[in-house]
Amino acid sequence: MCTSIVEIVVASGAGKGETGWFDLTNSVVSYDHPHHALLDEAITIDFVNSSMGPDARVAVEITLESAKALSAALLRAIAAADIEESHRLRGT
Repeated sequence: MCTSIVEIVVASGAGKGETGWFDLTNSVVSYDHPHHALLDEAITIDFVNSSMGPDARVAVEITLESAKALSAALLRAIAAADIEESHRLRGT
């Protein structure tokens, strides 16, 4: 089944591909048939630099359950980072 579920967001940071580190421009999250993982469907996360072509890509294909755990971990880390940043801005 092709789901056509795709989310694209601007991403700032860096990724490491086959040719080394590159600046990121976007992150693409989709749910569809994986290319490499032995799964019927997968959450695929691509970190890309769209101006550099297909070599500027870091990709993962994970199960839906793994994606849920990753999402929860990201939310916890972001909440903790927000607290750290607020302390830094207040100088405490």
